[in-house]
Amino acid sequence: MTLARADFHEQNQASAQVEARRLFEQKAVLQGGWLNWVASQIYTLRPAAYASMVRRELASLQETSEK
Repeated sequence: MTLARADFHEQNQASAQVEARRLFEQKAVLQGGWLNWVASQIYTLRPAAYASMVRRELASLQETSEK
C-alpha cells in the first residue's frame, strides 16, 4: 500500500528539513565544490519524492541565506 502524498509529506517533512540543513552546512566547507557535491548527494536519495522534498528545503535555505 502506498502512502497518500500528503501522508508521505507529513511523515518525512522533519527528516527532509534535517537532511537539507546537513547539506547546506557543507556549503561553507566545500565552497566552489559544493554545488556538484550537493547534486550528487540529492541524486542518491530515495524515493524520488523524498529527494524532491530535500531539494525544496535546500532551495528555501539558500533563498533565506541570500536575503
